[in-house]
Amino acid sequence: MILFPAIDLKDGQCVRLVRGLMEEATVFNDDPAAQARAFEAAGFEYLHLVDLNGAFEGRPVNADAVDGILAAISIPVQLGGGIRDLKTIETWLGKGIARVIIGTAAVKDPDLVTEACQRFPGRIAVGLDAKGGRVATEGWADVSELTVLEMAKRFENAGVAAIIYTDIDRDGVLGGLNIDATVDLANAISIPVIASGGLSSIDDVKALQAANCPGIEGAISGRALYDGRLDPKEVLALLKGQA
Repeated sequence: MILFPAIDLKDGQCVRLVRGLMEEATVFNDDPAAQARAFEAAGFEYLHLVDLNGAFEGRPVNADAVDGILAAISIPVQLGGGIRDLKTIETWLGKGIARVIIGTAAVKDPDLVTEACQRFPGRIAVGLDAKGGRVATEGWADVSELTVLEMAKRFENAGVAAIIYTDIDRDGVLGGLNIDATVDLANAISIPVIASGGLSSIDDVKALQAANCPGIEGAISGRALYDGRLDPKEVLALLKGQA
């Protein structure tokens, strides 16, 4: 299981939001590249990046910060936020992003996901963000009528590398992962699932492991890493079976 440390970019800074609200942003580092280097030095093997401004504006906004991160580290990076067309996907992959995450566009233009998967096998993930069980889009500002499972099943045969499932109501508030919903989703589809939203301590990671669900690829952690609730050395040892 992979633990993805998260860097959320807002106005060129590394921040964390509470339930996706831009006005509830806490700045944790004004040098995202330095933060990425710190995560790599701690032993993490894959980085999760989100262009928050891009998610709201529908286009890449924090490209300079992303470029700086890519230049600073050698571990693979997955990136979401404002990725709505093939040109943007191609640009990011060409710059060295290992995997792009399509969120809003996956709901509004599912054919884009299918085409992208055909052109870039293994490098396209879909971000499904749930508010009250329904998929939210446009930086979580709009909530659709579709459930996460309904949406995920649309991509069952598209070649999607992973589904990143975020429980918005838990995101940034350290309330614990929604493990039951994540396991239910992973058991219902063949696409690997990454859990996101609310990871608060090593106990969440242990509970995810205890679920013993082969469809779960890993989990994303943000605030718990930044405020010291989750110790990188301890959690990485656990994941490698050394704890």
